[in-house]
Amino acid sequence: MTDIKLDHAEVMNQLADMKKALSEIKIDPPSAESLGENELKFTKLWLEKEEQIHKFAGEYVKAVLKNIEDTEDNVNYLREQDEAITMK
Repeated sequence: MTDIKLDHAEVMNQLADMKKALSEIKIDPPSAESLGENELKFTKLWLEKEEQIHKFAGEYVKAVLKNIEDTEDNVNYLREQDEAITMK
């Protein structure tokens, strides 16, 4: 039977690093003021697309954070199961 080894501390450190990197992502929303009084059809479309990108990026960050948290829970569960097996 093959042994699977999990270095709990190392995995948790890597997940913490991922969370830190994720928290440092800052995407500023688009600014209509930066366009001045330019009211071309293109600028309106550009602002709409930039707002969508900003929204999608925020949703992506939330999804990645959720995945990291789920992975942390799973790693902790594996450690608990391993400890329970070794105590028998």
